[in-house]
Amino acid sequence: MEHRSKVLVVEDDAGIRQSLFQTLNALGFVIGEAGNGEDALVRLRMVDYDAVLLDINMPGMGGIETCRKMSQQYPGLPIIMLTVLDEEDDKVEALDAGADDFVTKPFQIRELTARLRAAIRRSKAVVVAPNELIVIGDVTLDRVRHRVQKLEVEIHLTPKEFDLLSYLMEHAGRPAPYQRLLTTLWGPEYGNEREYLRVLVNQLRKKMEDDPARPTYILTESHIGYRFRES
Repeated sequence: MEHRSKVLVVEDDAGIRQSLFQTLNALGFVIGEAGNGEDALVRLRMVDYDAVLLDINMPGMGGIETCRKMSQQYPGLPIIMLTVLDEEDDKVEALDAGADDFVTKPFQIRELTARLRAAIRRSKAVVVAPNELIVIGDVTLDRVRHRVQKLEVEIHLTPKEFDLLSYLMEHAGRPAPYQRLLTTLWGPEYGNEREYLRVLVNQLRKKMEDDPARPTYILTESHIGYRFRES
């Protein structure tokens, strides 16, 4: 029998919660429901869920605080935040609180299910050891030898270009916020120097992409950061 992924939907709007229950259940998911963050944490103690859909705006314990507690208590549990259009600061805060991804309201159910399945698939995947290759599409990155190849042709990168590409590929499919990338690459005193990242990304795209103006690997998350395509 095919395994049906269990998803906890945390949403204070009963109408949206019921709609998601019916739609996702019809698409093959087993759905649990919670109307607030406190109830969601209780339900996670009772059921081994594969992922959580979490609304960012809820009364009581808000979505960000709920996300933070979930990621601390259940490391590795994929959390996808439901956010409001154009609230970019909320999206960055959600990612920093431990969310794997976000979907903006109003959303297409096809996009939502794609993000859900991708997050669950990543969580079940075998973790890549530091001495192994990362292969995504035509790109191969060897973190031990500090080598990158595309279609078996070596791409010569600077150390910072390599570090950025390594981070993005290791977290492929997930949005990487500007601040997290800056602190990872340059240290905790950095966070606002987005032009550093723009220069690095532009250099990487010129070396890696068939058409740097229309990238297919290193994608821009508008006002958030960057995302390396998943496959």
